[in-house]
Amino acid sequence: MEIVPTPVDEFLAGFDEDDRATMTTLDEVIVAALPGRRRVLWEGVFWGGTEQSIIGYGDIVQPRPKGPDVEWFLVGLARQKQHVSIYVNAVEDGQYLGQRYADRLGSVKIGSASIGIRRLDRVDLEALRELLALAHELAPPDRS
Repeated sequence: MEIVPTPVDEFLAGFDEDDRATMTTLDEVIVAALPGRRRVLWEGVFWGGTEQSIIGYGDIVQPRPKGPDVEWFLVGLARQKQHVSIYVNAVEDGQYLGQRYADRLGSVKIGSASIGIRRLDRVDLEALRELLALAHELAPPDRS
């Protein structure tokens, strides 16, 4: 997994019209909720051994139970085969924010740190904005 030089806007432009509309809308929501955070494209083999491209917003150091801490993103946005994933690597009171907001986000699938979205019109974007703003507040500033 590494940050690549491809500009995020160029990456987003490569999607078909429907996916581009969904990804661009979510990108705009995330950027607005995370002012001043870095926005870069991560590519490589991620969890589960899958090759992916993920837009990462913000810099964090993620502790790992086994092995060294890793540099990571606060929020990630990725297009999967059947859905879009938003990864929110922020915790409050021992619980990932996606789990804390699960009942408010609409028709989404919640994982540990992931929010799976099949259709954008089934997501409560105001609740998502609130969740992202809290993630921004809880995380230390980017290291630049």
